[in-house]
Amino acid sequence: MSQVKKIVKRMKVKNELARQIMGEFLGTFVLLLFGCAAAAQVKTSRETKGQFLSVNMAFSVGVMSAMYLSRAVSGAHLNPAVSLSFCVLGDLAWIKLLPYSLAQILGAYLASGLVFLIYHDAIMEFSGGILTVFGPNETASIFATYPTDVVSLQTNFLDQVVGTAMLMLCILPLNDKRNAPAPEALLPPIVATVVLGISMSMSANCGAAINPARDFGPRLFTFTAGWGTEVFTCYDYFFWIPLVAPMVGGVLGSIIYLVFIQWHLPDDESEEENESEEFKGQTKVMEHNNKKDELYLKMSSL
Repeated sequence: MSQVKKIVKRMKVKNELARQIMGEFLGTFVLLLFGCAAAAQVKTSRETKGQFLSVNMAFSVGVMSAMYLSRAVSGAHLNPAVSLSFCVLGDLAWIKLLPYSLAQILGAYLASGLVFLIYHDAIMEFSGGILTVFGPNETASIFATYPTDVVSLQTNFLDQVVGTAMLMLCILPLNDKRNAPAPEALLPPIVATVVLGISMSMSANCGAAINPARDFGPRLFTFTAGWGTEVFTCYDYFFWIPLVAPMVGGVLGSIIYLVFIQWHLPDDESEEENESEEFKGQTKVMEHNNKKDELYLKMSSL
């Protein structure tokens, strides 16, 4: 056993950013594996083994599981929009934004590939061997999100901005010590419940991606796995909306939380004590300097 421990110790990644990238990669992989597998089961069974709510719940369970898995390592952002928002808030270094986002997209891509392997036979039987984005036997929506025909691009963009803004607005107070923070161990299920609520109330227009990695990684997989360029060109090039709008919405939701809530919260007691001690220390220094000045003046007068 001691030899095994030595080997494990040697294999330990010492670089902090590398560990965080691994955490974001594996966390997003788990999230998408739950969600896309549920979508594949519902779609290929023609809703005899689950319904749309099953997919929403599976993604929420994926969020919870991924957060428990990687939160202590990387913070479990699992979403480039969340990472960007934390950069804006000063909780994540800007230099980490690109590595985090790429790790999240890669995790989503590979999870989609594994789901395709697991459900390959069912997908081929359902689609008649033709992988397409349109029609009653389309299977692209198992992986990425697609809009309803009657909804405009402008509405879809607003939909994703609002959904992601709600996500950030609801999760930021959970870890804010100046607010009423949730217990550490309960953060994953609470965030999962928030995601479930957004999915159940804002999925009709375009699937409630609210996460560029969740949509772009699987969409990139379908492009390389046989669905072709339609996954990017369909619905008037819809693909950029779940890629861009959540980034805007995440920052907007964070700013709303700052302006309406955080700036007006009472100061933390420990902060007040530190400020008070700092003020006392500055006062003592000023008094000491004043005494030195008075002594100098007396000696000069002599």
